[in-house]
Amino acid sequence: GNKATELATRLGIPVQMHQGRRATDKASMEVISMVYGGSINKKVVALLQKYGCNALGLSGADVNSIKAHKRPIKEVDYGFAGDVDKVNGNLIQQLLNLGISPVFCPLTHDGKGQLLNTNADTIAAEVAAALSAFSKTTLYYCFEKKGVLLDMNDDNSVIEAINANTYGELKEEGVISEGMLPKLHNAFYALNKGVNEVCIGNTEMIKDQFGRFTSVTL
Repeated sequence: GNKATELATRLGIPVQMHQGRRATDKASMEVISMVYGGSINKKVVALLQKYGCNALGLSGADVNSIKAHKRPIKEVDYGFAGDVDKVNGNLIQQLLNLGISPVFCPLTHDGKGQLLNTNADTIAAEVAAALSAFSKTTLYYCFEKKGVLLDMNDDNSVIEAINANTYGELKEEGVISEGMLPKLHNAFYALNKGVNEVCIGNTEMIKDQFGRFTSVTL
């Protein structure tokens, strides 16, 4: 998201955000396609290959893996933002069975030739939910912080456990806001769709599950 914003700014294209989600006009869609589907996706794939992971970069349009629809205009016009209709879990599982690790960029399609910008956390939640039909699934949301923070100015103020009740309280108190809102929304969505566990933190939580991170449960 930051890279897309940087390029859009350099090109003089306004960036519009609402509750942590990007509104995507035609010009922004071009930028997002280049950044998400092009440079970032391929760099991630190349790095994974370096470490012995046989990765394959995909958008939702590739092999019809993630189909979506353009978000209807309500209080806010999100432009070419997409809401997921269906993930082809069978296809993704077949790739995994072949030893191929799919790397999805946050682009979907509507089946009519239009790419759609779809929140990356939503993509992760939908893919995890689809794969939960085949095996026990854990969803990791990795970002630069150690987890959901009680104090944004204190990187060590990690909230180690959040459930549906405490989430409502933290949201009301303003502790959880902006970009963290869609992440937590998708965490609970994934849990309700069969995902076993959702963890939020930096990459240390994957290397050392006894490190500090935020565990989200129902």
